[in-house]
Amino acid sequence: MERRLFLCAVVLDYLLGDPINWPHPIVYIGKVIAFYEKQIRKTMRNLKFGGILLVFFSLITVIGSSHIILKLVRKIHPILESFFILYFIYALLAAKCLHIESKKVYQKLQEGEVEQAREKISYLVGRDTSKLGLEEITRATIETVAENTIDGVIAPMFYGVIGFCLGYPIEYMLFYKTVNTLDSMVGYIQQPYKDIGYASAKLDDILNYIPARIGSIFMILAGGMLGYDVKNAFSILKRDRRNHKSPNCAYPESAVAGLLHIQLGGSNIYFGQKLEKPTIGDKTRSFYPQDILSTIRIMYASQILFLVVSIGLLSWI
Repeated sequence: MERRLFLCAVVLDYLLGDPINWPHPIVYIGKVIAFYEKQIRKTMRNLKFGGILLVFFSLITVIGSSHIILKLVRKIHPILESFFILYFIYALLAAKCLHIESKKVYQKLQEGEVEQAREKISYLVGRDTSKLGLEEITRATIETVAENTIDGVIAPMFYGVIGFCLGYPIEYMLFYKTVNTLDSMVGYIQQPYKDIGYASAKLDDILNYIPARIGSIFMILAGGMLGYDVKNAFSILKRDRRNHKSPNCAYPESAVAGLLHIQLGGSNIYFGQKLEKPTIGDKTRSFYPQDILSTIRIMYASQILFLVVSIGLLSWI
């Protein structure tokens, strides 16, 4: 049953993505986080401690409510419970959504509509996109697809597998996605989020530690299946895996940079402040919009490879 649910969820994500009018767990998670953040900012002076409470109450609310819902559904009928589990797994995977949104950027670049491409990429990244040129937009899109191959694809599946093994697949996936959403909403090093988002950012780093390292290997192997340069990817991964303020982000970025022979990283502007990041990969050529499509293909191939291994593991256990 676990194998079939996992496979069906991945297929559904590929076929449907995230329909706009469908209820989505991440939307409700975001509302929970926003509510608690507002209350904590109004009532607490020590926002670093408040950030710990933000994580705690957000997780308790999300995990607790989902657990209660699943218990109620199970009492109605086990098949209905299976449908709920299938929907949650499908909704918590982001490959198709990432594909669609990044391809919008690619299409605008292909049409020469740089201003519209800036607008499209602004929905995907936290940096200032108002003055980005064609190559910078392409780089930003590649970086976000590479990073979210872990955050939105590999890591949720990783925690789903652990959850299936322990009997709580949805709770484990929601635990991860709640922390990941917290990091996306408040986990910045600039004010007004520096203090209240500290705990969220650190916990997200911890939860992504293993998926980032495993996932980058899957990305390289998948890239090799697509004909990209595996040897160079492993070389860049070994050399540049720590070239990021995050302990995890450089891993998938190194994999993609090595596979495609491009250089990621460099300067970005966040909340009006310029941040210089170490570079990842070698600048052997310029960026092309087609590199976005290549990164999308690597994302899908690594997801399929990870799915095959996950199904095999669940069969064995």
